[in-house]
Amino acid sequence: MKLLVIGSGGREHAIAWRLAQGPRVQKVFVAPGNGGTAREAGLENVAISAIDKLAEFALAENIYLTVVGPEAPLAEGIVDLFRSKGLRIFGPTRACALLESSKQFAKEFMSRHKIPTAEFSSFDTAPAAHAYVDARGAPIVVKADGLAAGKGVIVAMSADEAHRAIEQFLVERTMDTAGNRVVIEEFLDGEEASFIVLADGEHVLPLATSQDHKRLRDGDRGPNTGGMGAYSPAPIVTPELHARVVREIIQPVLSGMVEEGHRYIGFLYAGLMIDGSGNPRVLEFNCRLGDPETQPILLRLKSDLFELIESAMDGRLARVKAEWDRRAALGVVLAASGYPDAPEKGHVVTGLPAAGEDFRVFHSGTALKDGAIVTNGGRVLCVTALGDSIKMAQRRAYEVVEGIRFDGMHYRHDIGHRAVAARRL
Repeated sequence: MKLLVIGSGGREHAIAWRLAQGPRVQKVFVAPGNGGTAREAGLENVAISAIDKLAEFALAENIYLTVVGPEAPLAEGIVDLFRSKGLRIFGPTRACALLESSKQFAKEFMSRHKIPTAEFSSFDTAPAAHAYVDARGAPIVVKADGLAAGKGVIVAMSADEAHRAIEQFLVERTMDTAGNRVVIEEFLDGEEASFIVLADGEHVLPLATSQDHKRLRDGDRGPNTGGMGAYSPAPIVTPELHARVVREIIQPVLSGMVEEGHRYIGFLYAGLMIDGSGNPRVLEFNCRLGDPETQPILLRLKSDLFELIESAMDGRLARVKAEWDRRAALGVVLAASGYPDAPEKGHVVTGLPAAGEDFRVFHSGTALKDGAIVTNGGRVLCVTALGDSIKMAQRRAYEVVEGIRFDGMHYRHDIGHRAVAARRL
């Protein structure tokens, strides 16, 4: 059977690659795809982005199942459109995707359903937002309400920084319509973890835990990005904490959606902050797999991803288990010069190795031009490796990174540092 994966990043490369391993899968189309998916066996790029044209393609090609990678098509209502045409598609509806496309909706939803999160308030005028910061002080977090590709969050360590963020979002409109409203919330201290599940509307199948690295530079410094690397599993998520997150956060999302007239079917990502006492609170929800968490998670997945997704589509997750490689996986993002603000494009990438038993290079922002791979986005590649420990996976990933080159390439040298330092893994 033929499948369709929507998106062009490293997450979509990993999803399409893993789906193509399924014995029942004939071909995976990727729309629009990237330079890596163009070269990957079993995959074929399709130069279509508009959701109505994607639906037409799925009908014409007799696509059995479509999997949505990024958040924008979900917010646009691609799942609703495909379903209206009788097409099978995995992802939440537009109403459910408000958990990601509107931070105000997400915070109010969490309040209604008693899901632990930071205290907050929302503003659509700068004077009121400034007054709130003056009253609350810093550190404090300022977020653009809408979708901002991971760049709409300012963790302000001073009041001046918070005021500047308010001006950028509400006055200068640096985030366009995504910043028409801001959510300002209390600063949460602790260690982050990414908790991602498949949901069938009632039951969930948790995927392997992971931890992302949002800051641009070593030592968790610099501006927030879409993610500079990730590893799996995240040791901070103990079995006890795992059960608690499912019970106190994930299941209340599904039951809350049902109460409000919706069934949440798709991937659900809870970005968590774990405090010093082991208490989890939600930083954000995403309605899809994370990027770059997907790359190490799917490198560890031994089960058939297609079978897992089909089980979710059919409401059978309660009877399904996923099998994982016992090894850890770690991914290092190689970014373009100027990322995250103004990444350079068009530089030739050299030294790309063929995949090995213990590593793969997933393409994020690349294109195939005249037979060569060139940079075509801010996050260019994610070098992902397996190892018997996080430290060994880290060592292997950086060994592979050493052989890759493109003008302006930069990356963090400390992906996995929390787990390695705290646990000597």
